[in-house]
Amino acid sequence: MAHSPNKYADFEGLRERAVALRREGLSRRQIRDRLHVDNNDILNRLLEGEPPPEWTKRPNAKDDVRERARELRLQGWTYDQIQVELGCSKGSISLWVRDLPKPERREPSEQAKLAARKRWEHELAVRDAAREQTKAAALQEVGRMTERELFLLGVGLYWAEGAKDKIYSRREYVLFVNSDPDMIKVFIAWLELLKVERERLRFRVMIHENADVAAAEQYWASLVCTDTTRSGKTTLKKHNPKTVRKNVGDHCRGCLVIDVVQSADLYRRIEGWWNGIVLGSAPASSGKV
Repeated sequence: MAHSPNKYADFEGLRERAVALRREGLSRRQIRDRLHVDNNDILNRLLEGEPPPEWTKRPNAKDDVRERARELRLQGWTYDQIQVELGCSKGSISLWVRDLPKPERREPSEQAKLAARKRWEHELAVRDAAREQTKAAALQEVGRMTERELFLLGVGLYWAEGAKDKIYSRREYVLFVNSDPDMIKVFIAWLELLKVERERLRFRVMIHENADVAAAEQYWASLVCTDTTRSGKTTLKKHNPKTVRKNVGDHCRGCLVIDVVQSADLYRRIEGWWNGIVLGSAPASSGKV
């Protein structure tokens, strides 16, 4: 807004009037209207050093909240509890109560423990349901495998878990060891696909000596549809009392060893198939891995 050049010429006289009005208890707006001062900078200069009257001071809304937060803290409330009660941030609470002693940690009541346990059990149930739903959906994505898919899968499975030939130790024979019954089933299905005669398979169990050896032998024999009397001698791993093992109890079945006799030629083919998979999976532009 434009002002006439001489509107504020008598500044000192105007200031005296402004100060007098301020000391009478008028607000800035009232003084501005009385003196027709439309420029905030000029009004600030006119009232410089003059405190506002008490009635114009707005109460700080957070003062009450701060005092309440301190009261609750002294009663032993946590930051989370105070935040929920008062609706303020933890940062503000921390500043307000940092000079107060931390409340002593109290043991939860039996009712609180029960409520917490029920909440956790519900959370676990929700997680389990989501986990099973994901697995079921993934299962449907696979469907019935073709012979070629099973062939390639078996090659990769053997190269990951089977015995392999080394330059420093010739091992041109097929030997597969695993503790996963489903993996054993897939491996045997793969051998059947390759027309490996059942009579060429030898089975034996590897297990800790303090496990239920007889039960483990019977379990693996049932899985591969053979008689325990036709299985090789079980290999027992000596128990080390310093080792804390979690795979104990009824689910401790050890590993099953599957040995294919007269399998040097089959092993060489497996190694060739694996090299073919490696070369076949390389990008066409590179020509190499």
